[in-house]
Amino acid sequence: MNGGPILVIKFAALGDVVQAFGPFAAIRAQHPRQKITLLTTRPYAELLAGSPWFDAFHAEGRPPWRDLRAVARLALWLRRQRFERVYDLQTSGRSSRYRIFVGDKAEWSGIARGASHPHANPGRDHMHTVARQREQLEIAGITRFPLPETSWLLADITRFALPERYALLVPGASPGRPGKRWPVANFATLAEKLGLPVVVAGSTAEAPLAAAIGGIDLTGRTSLRELATIARGAALCIGNDTGPVHLAAAMGAPTLALFGADSDPALCAPRGPVVAVLRARPIAAITPDQVLARIGSGFLGDLDPAAALAGDAPEPRG
Repeated sequence: MNGGPILVIKFAALGDVVQAFGPFAAIRAQHPRQKITLLTTRPYAELLAGSPWFDAFHAEGRPPWRDLRAVARLALWLRRQRFERVYDLQTSGRSSRYRIFVGDKAEWSGIARGASHPHANPGRDHMHTVARQREQLEIAGITRFPLPETSWLLADITRFALPERYALLVPGASPGRPGKRWPVANFATLAEKLGLPVVVAGSTAEAPLAAAIGGIDLTGRTSLRELATIARGAALCIGNDTGPVHLAAAMGAPTLALFGADSDPALCAPRGPVVAVLRARPIAAITPDQVLARIGSGFLGDLDPAAALAGDAPEPRG
């Protein structure tokens, strides 16, 4: 390679972006002096602006196809940048089509037709996200996978006046996938039995869940960086398969993720220094006592931090 600009594509969602921290760090290690631009969406351009991995951001990476002017602007921008290599970590139909805009001169890591470094493993869709992306980058010639630095995410959270020790609960999940949500009554029972003050995090729409659980309601009150900092200080994080739980795990919070039938932890369980999983189909079949038993079973020492963050750890135990 000649030292030209590099493009990384990753649009969303929060959990997927967090699980790409490792690939982001590996790409930067591979191209320490080249300009690396992230093509993304506005929330993640704002989140990653302080990271050590990117020199520039293009936050209009996913315009509606029906907005022909916006698509044309993106196509023209992609063509004019003259990228030397593209790492498509989104690997969707949309992102693959962007290869047409970039042009054939750029090397391409992904699943787009004609890619110079195709991730052609027929079993890629059955791999955990972290393992899949690592294999993709290895095919593209990347051999160094440093631990992703997360201190850049830290923010001032003194305005929340949190207690010295607390448990972080994340009762929400995608509104369109109610099967991913552990019943709020179970979270309320758990909060009563934990023996720690509880902090409830989530979006503004999840405020009724926080009201039902009790504790310190931070729903809709935190930025993503503030949430990351709150998670880093938590004695424990318990929540559904949703972005804030992935963020908490990456920040080092001992994390217990609850899964039902709507998502498979073998493919997308949070990764971090200390992570465990409980799964039942349906998710409501998990009882608060089972969660308490899992917390008390010693899972906090199960995983090696370096291996977990690098993607080499065994799958979280159910």
